[in-house]
Amino acid sequence: MASNGIELKDYIRSIPDWPKEAVLFRDITPLLGDAKAFAAAIERLAADFADAGVDYVAAVEARGFIFGSAVAEKLGAGFVPIRKAGKLPFKTETVSYDLEYGTDTLEVHRDAVRNGAKVLMVDDLLATGGTMAAACELIKKIGGRVAGIAFLVELRELAGRDKLAGYKIATLISY
Repeated sequence: MASNGIELKDYIRSIPDWPKEAVLFRDITPLLGDAKAFAAAIERLAADFADAGVDYVAAVEARGFIFGSAVAEKLGAGFVPIRKAGKLPFKTETVSYDLEYGTDTLEVHRDAVRNGAKVLMVDDLLATGGTMAAACELIKKIGGRVAGIAFLVELRELAGRDKLAGYKIATLISY
């Protein structure tokens, strides 16, 4: 998608057979390394929710933090880090979710958002949707309302949107 005259897809590098054979990895580091492309991506991610009255932006570590914190600043909103289990020092709420092989757990501070606050969820990539579905569940458990979800890249063939039905979803680049 062109944003501010920049074709963001041109800044995504495709790496075949990584991290394992038959996987085509979409590498965002060229976009991160180009100041104009990165600024254009943040501008576009924020623009889709500029009038949504967002109080907070929440993102899952690690790459989600890169985009989420920049979008929060752009929207004049607070930032909520959602982390892997055992990484946060205060009272937390947790959610476990299924992975392809096994489970994982995410956590957030219980006091991270005001009750009823509007929270925009941001991540770099929508693949199967499991991590973001768990993150949305966490925000709801602590009293937030999910205002929408924004992704830099979506891998459509993995049907991640199916796990996020009912939410407004914005993606900048689709494969």
